[in-house]
Amino acid sequence: MLRVVVLGAAAGGGVPQWNCGCPVCRKSRTEHPELRSTQASIAISADGDHWFLINASPDLRQQLIATPQLHPRAGKLRHSPISGVILTNGEIDAVAGLLSMREGSPFTIYAHAKVLSILKDNSIFNVLDEKNVRRQPIEVDKAFEPALPDGSPSGIEILPFAVSGKGAWYLEGKSHPGGADGAGDTLGLRVADKTTGKYFYFLAACAGVTDDLKSRIAGAPLVFFDGTVWRDDELIVAGLGSKTGQAMGHIAMSGDRGAIAALAGLDIGRKLFLHINNSNPALLCDSDERKIAERAGWQIPADGTEITL
Repeated sequence: MLRVVVLGAAAGGGVPQWNCGCPVCRKSRTEHPELRSTQASIAISADGDHWFLINASPDLRQQLIATPQLHPRAGKLRHSPISGVILTNGEIDAVAGLLSMREGSPFTIYAHAKVLSILKDNSIFNVLDEKNVRRQPIEVDKAFEPALPDGSPSGIEILPFAVSGKGAWYLEGKSHPGGADGAGDTLGLRVADKTTGKYFYFLAACAGVTDDLKSRIAGAPLVFFDGTVWRDDELIVAGLGSKTGQAMGHIAMSGDRGAIAALAGLDIGRKLFLHINNSNPALLCDSDERKIAERAGWQIPADGTEITL
């Protein structure tokens, strides 16, 4: 049985963002605390005892406190059910939480060589002693089974694949420690239970829907998909930034080439948006944008949402 817990559903900065007074952030601080959300990450398990994180958000400590499944085992002075972390990109949203896992529990980081090169190039990640926290390269279109701390199989098969995107924004204009080739900077994942065959797709960042991507996820029982912005120029129109969604490596929800239109008609069982920016009006339950998304079969999950396949 494949278990999934949404640790956080928001994009960088979370909801509310610390310095933001946009309508969503204002409402989340006052009359609508249910709008609050931490930065995007999920936890997965095939047995309910050993868990793997997909991305380690800056809010990880808060997320672990709020998730009983990830608490230390009763009676243990030092213990964590987290066996590993799978990284889909090198953005701050995905890697900063690793620094909250520096207290000595063993686990493995699984990431493309491009992302591992970013960790190696930044000495702050040396607090994760590689004698205790192994770094395992993963390859595009090559399935792997993450291991439990004792080396035994987890029962989960993960297939990484390349999706349209871009490198971490903090490397713009700088030499990438992993080389100029963009391959590996942004990954999608197919996650499957090897015993039951149940599976789902995870895409926290995606700049465009290709025919190849459509063919991969068609008929999937569950898809988590990039929901950063409602419209491509959202941040500019709202006066919150100078970049489009595309410039940040994210497809919009709406529009002729947006995620809702592009993924329509693919017979996906359950569709959930993830990595949703505080500027996105679809976060508001009574907004026209939310109604459009829900009529198209999309859901916006709350932190703590648990799904079993």
